[in-house]
Amino acid sequence: MNQRQLGKEKEELACGFLRDKGYEIIACNYWCRGAELDIVAKDGEYLVFVEVKYRKDHSCGGSRYAVSPNKMRKIIQCARTYLYREGVSTDTPMRFDVIAIEGKKIWHFVHAFDADGWS
Repeated sequence: MNQRQLGKEKEELACGFLRDKGYEIIACNYWCRGAELDIVAKDGEYLVFVEVKYRKDHSCGGSRYAVSPNKMRKIIQCARTYLYREGVSTDTPMRFDVIAIEGKKIWHFVHAFDADGWS
């Protein structure tokens, strides 16, 4: 299985995990210049941008620590593009979550980071 197939498999696993928690999946693999939103979902009133990270084990700090400041900046920029393209009001409550998958374990970090201070 190549990296793209593995990533798709883990993103589908994350979507199922979120659906089981009552989230509505709006989009997967939303592309904009230089970045991608793995999952866009609704959790009650919140629009949630979810980054999915997978590692086969916890070496190198594991998947929980794999979202770098540069990656956060790209996700935030892509989320802004999503809001603009889709006509979503900037007054809509939103947050950035991370789903970390290591082997068969899944962690969901709600509000893992925010857009404050990022341009």
